[in-house]
Amino acid sequence: MASAHSSALNSLSSFSLRPSSSSSSSSRFSLLSNTNKLTSLSSPKLHSLSTSKSKSSDETDNSFFDTSVPEEDLTFNPPEIPEGFVAPPSIEDGPVESEDEIAAAYEELYGTGYSGVSVLGNDIYAMDSKAKKMSGFGSGLKKEKIRDGFEERVVQVRRVTKVVKGGKQMRFRAIVVVGDKKGQVGVGVGKAKEVIAAVQKAAINARRNLVRVPMTKYLTFPHRSDGDVGAAKVMLRPASPGTGVIAGGSVRIVLEMAGVENALGKQLGSDNALNNARATVVAVQRMRQYSEVSAERGIPMEELWK
Repeated sequence: MASAHSSALNSLSSFSLRPSSSSSSSSRFSLLSNTNKLTSLSSPKLHSLSTSKSKSSDETDNSFFDTSVPEEDLTFNPPEIPEGFVAPPSIEDGPVESEDEIAAAYEELYGTGYSGVSVLGNDIYAMDSKAKKMSGFGSGLKKEKIRDGFEERVVQVRRVTKVVKGGKQMRFRAIVVVGDKKGQVGVGVGKAKEVIAAVQKAAINARRNLVRVPMTKYLTFPHRSDGDVGAAKVMLRPASPGTGVIAGGSVRIVLEMAGVENALGKQLGSDNALNNARATVVAVQRMRQYSEVSAERGIPMEELWK
């Protein structure tokens, strides 16, 4: 046992933590030697980086800032005017436009405003702004009936449904014919949750789609005409005095509201009230007065029958 303890002590004494001068001792553990190597290796690189930064900052071109003086006023040299140049007229030099001219130009570009006043002579008698609100609070506001010389006639009121994501929406669709019985008539459609609101919308829509019906002194058509909208076809024929309006459905209502007293009408095809009313308007728009045709052809009116 004593001999074993002595051999272990001799083997431990052979190890040393001190660095040796030989080349083989470089692999031994030493903190001091490693830190010295790290500092010696990193110091030249850091020095080279610092010198490169100082050189790049010194080589920056600052000649523009050295020569410019902020306090001096910069002189502007405009280009030379070419020969034959004529300056455009100024806006202030032109004539001053009146309010009527401005309103006429605006109406020509954007159409008649909602006020119902037309500078160019367009026949617009009523718009939404003419429906004056009377007494009431909230949704109970009442609208005064429009008084512009036009009469209203309800052609049809139907309940329509619309299928949406949450179910079905039930509304009312109204067809209204508006006319002054002096040659102007219009057909309109309106939808709303209530019947009264639908009729009012249809009346306003009809006033926006007014057309003029050509008539003779006997309050009949100048010639025969046909019109069609969709699957509905309407045939209109002039009649002698005392005949009356011989037509049915929406065709009769449109002719009566236009002021026609002697005419023959026939529905051919579909019996849809809206399409037949619109087909009647189309047939009326295709009619022309004898005076218009004679003026276009440049011949007197008496020669049209030769």
